[in-house]
Amino acid sequence: MNQSPSDQDYPDWFGRCLAAPSTPGETQVQGCPIHYVSWGDPGRPGVVLIHGSNAHLEWWRMIAPMLQDQFHVVAFDLSGSGDSGWRKRYSAVQFASEVMAVAASARMAPRPFVAGHSFGGLVALEAGHLHGAGLSGVVLVDFTIQPPGETDSVLEAYDQKMTAPVRPTRVYPDKASALGRFRLVPEQPCQNPFLVTYLGKHALRQVDGGWTWKFDPGMFRHLDRGDRDQGQQKLLGLSCPAAFIMAETSDDYSMRSVEFTREITAGIAPMFDVPGTRHHLMLDQPVAVAMAIKGVLTAWHAALERPAGASQG
Repeated sequence: MNQSPSDQDYPDWFGRCLAAPSTPGETQVQGCPIHYVSWGDPGRPGVVLIHGSNAHLEWWRMIAPMLQDQFHVVAFDLSGSGDSGWRKRYSAVQFASEVMAVAASARMAPRPFVAGHSFGGLVALEAGHLHGAGLSGVVLVDFTIQPPGETDSVLEAYDQKMTAPVRPTRVYPDKASALGRFRLVPEQPCQNPFLVTYLGKHALRQVDGGWTWKFDPGMFRHLDRGDRDQGQQKLLGLSCPAAFIMAETSDDYSMRSVEFTREITAGIAPMFDVPGTRHHLMLDQPVAVAMAIKGVLTAWHAALERPAGASQG
């Protein structure tokens, strides 16, 4: 099934992304329907793409088609987001199970790769921690490891979200009114505003009385994300390789957490910035981000395919 462009004129590169053949799918994970879309040949190495909080799989629409020439790519909506179902309770462990279930449902080749952006990085790390033997590598996109026992203004804001009263999402009388209220979180200037509009359109659902957002407003209030002080232990204990692809500038974490992540990954996991990007880096430099992910994955796959004892030439 192809995703067709709307009546908006897009740049040629994004028009090609929208026109790339893709197939929707759905699987059940612990009684909840999980929606996904796949691109590419199932015979190729697999990669599962995980979006951030209150987002949806279309955040990867500008990335996934650029990977499909060498990979079988799947992006999915976490439960509580996009076109997937909602739960009464959420957990990082459960999200990790969704990653593996989607890979199985899409009939991916054994040991796929996983890449997660922002909150999706937490899910990717949890998948690597729990299911690392069944994965070939984990890419963490603009995600950091928090120093154990430390806190900062970013974490304090997150904790406030976890304890805030749950309010239903606002219903707007028409789609245009809702789109006018769509915002990136954290907010940032965007070099490709048409992508923000595209994502806004796919963040909405029609309900009685108008339009509202697809995400579950109670997800964070009912989320068990695990012990944040275990991030270092989980990362260093992975049985598969890991890499960090970072924004040049980001308001999603503290500089201390960046420094700490660089310290603990030095000589163990590559960590590099994509120039000219902020936290939502796939909206600023989508081609560069896609090639960064592809470069990491192809290097890992080549290493896996190399006969034991063979030199790199």
